[in-house]
Amino acid sequence: MKKLKLSMTTKIMLAVILGVLFGVLSDGDLTSLKLIGDIFLRLIQMSIILLVMGQIIEAVGSLNSKELGRRGLKTIGIFLGTSFLAALFGIIIGYWLKPGVGNQLDTLTNGVDIDPNSIGTSSDVILNFFSPNVIQSMAEGNIAQIIIFSVLFGIAMSLVRVESGAEKVLGFIKEFNHIILKLVLMIMNLAPIGIFALIASTIGKLGLGVMMPLLKYLGVYGLATAIYLLLFTVFISVTCRIKLPKLVRGMFQMSVIALATTSSAITLPTAMKDAKEKLGISERVSKFVLPLGMTLNSNGAAMHMAITVITIAQIYGAEYTLTQYIFIAALSTLVSLSNAVVPGAGLVSMAIIIPQMGLPLESIAIFAGVEWFVGMLRTILNVDSDVYAALLVAKSEGDIDYSVYDQ
Repeated sequence: MKKLKLSMTTKIMLAVILGVLFGVLSDGDLTSLKLIGDIFLRLIQMSIILLVMGQIIEAVGSLNSKELGRRGLKTIGIFLGTSFLAALFGIIIGYWLKPGVGNQLDTLTNGVDIDPNSIGTSSDVILNFFSPNVIQSMAEGNIAQIIIFSVLFGIAMSLVRVESGAEKVLGFIKEFNHIILKLVLMIMNLAPIGIFALIASTIGKLGLGVMMPLLKYLGVYGLATAIYLLLFTVFISVTCRIKLPKLVRGMFQMSVIALATTSSAITLPTAMKDAKEKLGISERVSKFVLPLGMTLNSNGAAMHMAITVITIAQIYGAEYTLTQYIFIAALSTLVSLSNAVVPGAGLVSMAIIIPQMGLPLESIAIFAGVEWFVGMLRTILNVDSDVYAALLVAKSEGDIDYSVYDQ
């Protein structure tokens, strides 16, 4: 008989269900399980710095000098701009609808010291993006400084790669990234055990009330994604002079595949085909922008991280200033650059950003149960925003074949 092979998402969902049942049926003393869960969280954190640096340096460093020219800078500018707007929009919706408020989770937050002021003043926030010593930044886990350094290092490497033999350095980084991704994959294989332990120990201690924010959070995140996509689609329709019904028809197939598979990589071939045949984007634009967007453009990931941070902050009663909210949006944008293509990547991303905002790392466990639904929303926004970025680049360079819309 063939063994039943379950996806990682299915395993995590089963772990959440079993963890809830075990926690409800336990006598509340699950200290040993909590230890297992905490070890899992530390294992995730262990390789995050190397993962982030490697992914960004490889993505940016792989660009050649031509790609770093006018078209390349324009594309990357659109990627960063739209991801920042997506994160900022998620913060606005989260602040307005307050998915983490009113869930009676005093038992969860008692004894937890949250200090939003640790982020600093507006000048501190700006200065904190730049590292005086990257080794020190790595030791302190300052993700914003590490990402800025990695982007600059990648740009420098791409500029001197051919003439100075940096091709060998890029090859080393690619091999190193392969090893780090394998390490992360090994750790994520333990995710069902870690999530089970965290959920069971949390439910056993605090009760089922701790799960209540999930439905409201999922609804708010879904609404934010739908509104943002609608606004983005209308903007593209007006800017690129494409009738809205025809634009929606051209985007429909890839959007359905993105929702069904929760994978930008699996959706990429369909997106590239439809970008040319249904949306009229030239091959020279689509073959450059779409694969690059899969790595560097993650509107969905940026919004996901921002709105989840806001939800967790509300659960723990943390309040931020306007400058700090902008910092959250900027940090979510930067972290989205390093979105790893591994099972449970959402958990890895949250493990990067949550501690940076002075919030407890163990809070991400309660969101594991909706990771599959979150993945659907995150992926459709990632894929559609990649194609919209390609349309903007193609429009600016006169590379849209409008005749396809008349077929």
